[in-house]
Amino acid sequence: MERLDPAIADRLKRGPDGLVAAIVQDDETERVLMLAWMDDEALRRTLSEGRVTYWSRSRGEYWRKGDTSGHAQYVRSVAIDCDGDALLVRVHQVGAACHEGTRSCFDAGGQLPAHRGEEP
Repeated sequence: MERLDPAIADRLKRGPDGLVAAIVQDDETERVLMLAWMDDEALRRTLSEGRVTYWSRSRGEYWRKGDTSGHAQYVRSVAIDCDGDALLVRVHQVGAACHEGTRSCFDAGGQLPAHRGEEP
């Protein structure tokens, strides 16, 4: 069985559940589409197959975006943040990214009221 490259695995800081946050961004528009979770195997599959694979915390299984919905995500790039506890996955998104049918999961949740700070 293939494993995630140790040079990459050593840079990741996983939570107690072995997962790292994956922020998904549209490569063309730079819009944030969703947040999901990956373990080493999901990241290995994502890097080697060119389609994004996640770990579903609710179902306890791997899922490749678009296999059932047809709304696939094709990898354009993957970056690790400075702390190693988050990934930025830039994708070519086909169709909706959200299971609610919207382009972004942040469309379905709506805006929260927040005080807008002034720049100094």
